[in-house]
Amino acid sequence: MTTPTRSTLVAVFLALSVALTACKKEEAPAPAPTAAPPPPTEVPTPAPAVTVTDLSLGKALGPDKKVQAPTDTFRPKDTIFAVVSTDGSAAASVIVVKWTFGDGQTVKEDTKTIAPTGPAATEFSIQKASGWPKGTYKVETTVDGKPGPSKTFTVK
Repeated sequence: MTTPTRSTLVAVFLALSVALTACKKEEAPAPAPTAAPPPPTEVPTPAPAVTVTDLSLGKALGPDKKVQAPTDTFRPKDTIFAVVSTDGSAAASVIVVKWTFGDGQTVKEDTKTIAPTGPAATEFSIQKASGWPKGTYKVETTVDGKPGPSKTFTVK
């Protein structure tokens, strides 16, 4: 029997090394990094709103700026008060009061900006030194561009 020569042993060793390297399983690629979940979406907060809860007419106001004795009948020389009661909160809310006579002739239009943080009373008034003509009048309200309540009253 012959003994392998050194060069034969080196050749066999190299051949085995190449064969083992070729048979080695290829590693699977690393998984792609997952994207971070999107940040939670904020639910929009509704805009603060002011709503009219009442419209009162009268001849005098109390210390709380509310009508003392509501009425819808006035005399020609009375000062006529309209109190718009609101609820809600807003940095700025615009109340418009329009007073009309007869078939819609504008007597006065008044605007006030309020910044309520809950229930509030906003007063408006009309007066005429020479006296109001007898007849039917109407007061209409608008809050932030939206129509509010209205009331009809008479001067006798």
